[in-house]
Amino acid sequence: MSERHDRRLLRESAAARPHLAVAGAIGVVAAVATVAQAALLAHIIAGAAFRHETLSRLTGSIVALLGVFVARALLSGGFELSGRLAAFRVLSELRNRLVRRLLIERPGLRPDERTGELAAVAVQGVDALESYFAGYLPSFVMALVVPAAILIWVAPLDLAAAVILAVTIPVLVGFMVLIGVGADSATRRRWQSLSLLSSHFLDVVRGLETLRAYRREGAQAEILAGVGDRYRRETMGTLRVAFLSALVLELCAMLGIALVAATIGVQLTAGNLTFEAGLTVLLLAPELYDPLRQVGQQFHAAADGLAAVGGILNVLDRPPAIADPDAPATAPDPRLEPVRIACVSFGYPGRPPVLSDLDLNLEPCEFVALIGPSGAGKSTVAALLLRLLDPSSGRVRCGEIDLRDLRAEDWRRRTAWVPQRTQLFTATLAENIALAVPDAAPARIEQAARQAGLGELLGSLPAGLDTRVGDGGRRLSGGEAQRVALARAFLSDASLVVLDEPTANLDADTAAAVGEAIVELAHGRSMLLITHDRRLAERADRTVELGRSASHATLTAPGGTTSGGTGSTGGTGVVVTV
Repeated sequence: MSERHDRRLLRESAAARPHLAVAGAIGVVAAVATVAQAALLAHIIAGAAFRHETLSRLTGSIVALLGVFVARALLSGGFELSGRLAAFRVLSELRNRLVRRLLIERPGLRPDERTGELAAVAVQGVDALESYFAGYLPSFVMALVVPAAILIWVAPLDLAAAVILAVTIPVLVGFMVLIGVGADSATRRRWQSLSLLSSHFLDVVRGLETLRAYRREGAQAEILAGVGDRYRRETMGTLRVAFLSALVLELCAMLGIALVAATIGVQLTAGNLTFEAGLTVLLLAPELYDPLRQVGQQFHAAADGLAAVGGILNVLDRPPAIADPDAPATAPDPRLEPVRIACVSFGYPGRPPVLSDLDLNLEPCEFVALIGPSGAGKSTVAALLLRLLDPSSGRVRCGEIDLRDLRAEDWRRRTAWVPQRTQLFTATLAENIALAVPDAAPARIEQAARQAGLGELLGSLPAGLDTRVGDGGRRLSGGEAQRVALARAFLSDASLVVLDEPTANLDADTAAAVGEAIVELAHGRSMLLITHDRRLAERADRTVELGRSASHATLTAPGGTTSGGTGSTGGTGVVVTV
């Protein structure tokens, strides 16, 4: 599993390839410098201690050795910089792809996805990959290049030592693989525990008021403590494996160096090896094992990122909910062209169809109210009109153009959405209103706020539109938040406005005030209002009722006049005839 993810990650991380090539080139030069350092140092020591050479004769070697020291330091810095740049570019690329997939290509969550797990993948998971690209991969390159260069140099000097070094390398690698399998398993369990803790903590924070109302906060605290303790145990298990790995690597390296030293000592005693050659081999033996030890250490540092790769790739592999065409058409204007849902069916994966053979027309600048029981597919209709989803079959058109022939971004510039629960971001009130038009003039933002009925609120705020709202700022009531959503629609000047239960959670007086703003918003626009409030629905030009099994749908005009419409059986379907 890990190897497959490694290959997939490298294949998809095009930004890392130039940096890895640079790391490989630096690794080759660093290997040559490592060998040169050992050879020069052995030459200087042997010359001074055994050949009694004067300092003037060794000056060239000493200067060369100092140059090698400086070169190795520069190469080490360049190696580190290259890895960090690769990590930075790859992390940015991965996070951009995750954001694009979650927000643009597949907006909204699938039924089997949890917000906490996605947050853990997108934040901690991507950050954890920094150690993989900045540490593990460069160390892996060095572990391939440096031992090979050392063995090539050592073999002519001392074949017996070269054989010992060559034999101990596979043994060391074998231990690394065995321990790596255990570390991989332990790290995956730890990552699953972290994802579970993130998801559960987010659920608890969201439901604090409900838990407190039903006196369940104590039980949830116990559950969180249990999940946190599980995460602690998995973390300690992972650390134990990491310490065991370090012990085994150090032990193997020490034994290898000891064997080489014993072999060199025997040959020196027998006169079969010169002191300079023996010292060179002895100095190179630790340098051979050091890159292998670094790979082991960096593997454990990068293990969290490798464990998160599966979650990242799962998100990227899931098919997008919408797909932009290669040659998009120009987005038509719903103020001028009718919007038609023609024989549309749609179903979510693993669920029965939500819509079946649905027909619905929205004429230019017409205000239509869509009512029906919960689960009838009203919110799915809204998602189809906003092109957050594409139908499984049938067509959603504006004029004669299928929405699938448009770029989603171009169509959404023509639309605005007022959801049932408005999301306020931690920013100023002006920034929250200007979400879709961030460069709007302050006067235009204030006008949109007053059109949405926020005039009284603006007068009560200490800094007016510059007051911070959301978490850490001024808390807004449900009605005030709903008016912010309406202000966004007023400011966007959208041709098609879709409202999904905008008064569902409001008291009667607030709902009536919001209803007046909705009627004003409908002037000069096409509007689809999804609501359970029949009094608000009666303010529309016509009302369409959507049933779970729509063998019959009704169309009500203002004033209560009712006309019949037909629909297909066997699912949710409506054919409206005016």
